[in-house]
Amino acid sequence: MIARVWNGTTTSGNAPGYIAHLRDHTFPRLTSMAGFRGGHVLSRLRGDRVEFTVMTLWESLDAIRQFAGDDTEAAVVPPEAQALLVSFETRASHWDVLNADCGLRIAD
Repeated sequence: MIARVWNGTTTSGNAPGYIAHLRDHTFPRLTSMAGFRGGHVLSRLRGDRVEFTVMTLWESLDAIRQFAGDDTEAAVVPPEAQALLVSFETRASHWDVLNADCGLRIAD
């Protein structure tokens, strides 16, 4: 499994609109794609800004390609989402997902 990770920042006033965009447009679109396995949205308030990290989970790079195109690391930020953000990464990063029981010891 591959995690696709992307970051963006918005104002605290635009944060609810950006969350609504993800809920109403982005994730329904992703859910309809073969190979999409879910995702998480992380946020944190930093002064008058809200930072978002969007992590989606995919079966393979081929599955990501149907979302992002041939340049799989290109960020996919539609104009309506861009209008809500003050900054965003133009590239996404991809990470191999390891199982929680992969032998790592977590401190007690």
